[in-house]
Amino acid sequence: MDIWKKINDLGDFYAIDYIGVAALTNYHAELQAIGGSLTDRFPRALSIGIILPQTIVELLADRNSYENTLQYETHAYQVINQRLDLFSSIISSVIQKNGYQAMPLPAAERIDSERVCATMPHKAAAYLAGFGWIGKNCLLITPDNGPRVRWTTVLTDAPLAENHTIMDTRCGGCTACTAACPAQAIKGRAFSRGEGREMRLDVAKCENYFKTLKDEGKLPICGMCLYICPHGKSRRT
Repeated sequence: MDIWKKINDLGDFYAIDYIGVAALTNYHAELQAIGGSLTDRFPRALSIGIILPQTIVELLADRNSYENTLQYETHAYQVINQRLDLFSSIISSVIQKNGYQAMPLPAAERIDSERVCATMPHKAAAYLAGFGWIGKNCLLITPDNGPRVRWTTVLTDAPLAENHTIMDTRCGGCTACTAACPAQAIKGRAFSRGEGREMRLDVAKCENYFKTLKDEGKLPICGMCLYICPHGKSRRT
């Protein structure tokens, strides 16, 4: 059994919805500018995604309810991230047993709180793996499920077939996420490769909004840019 089949069989067993391969070699400098320094050691990355429970995402319509935000924090964030971390660890072991290198990246950890960045943005891996485009909300937007997917990444040198088809933006003139952002952090600008994230998102406003929620004794849960996105709307319950 080849390594790709092993990975996909495990994906079926663990109810993983997306597994793809991103080519990194031509993007190392770009990725290091927005993340950490580890990506240049690897020529490709596995992008792994789990679709969020639709019933849980719909609870964001009323974020004044502690019950609703607790459900979202638990089952659309904490548990999904644990599942992603577990799966990425397992397939990293499979890759290593087959004689190749693999480095699983945390599903939800920062390496720099000032820049608010990770070793590699998981949305960048998903974008390069061909699963969707970067939206005006700075999330990865899939055609079928919109941004209602959580992602993680495994860096590797395993000889896996890479995706080379990059999806163009389909946001068009939509500004739903801009209007829905309670922090007024989303600027409504379409993604353009090479442009800094600050052209589309004021991260400080976003961070300050979460701090305000904490100061008010609320769970730091927003997700409005994810909830309101019309892509994947047919999946709503």
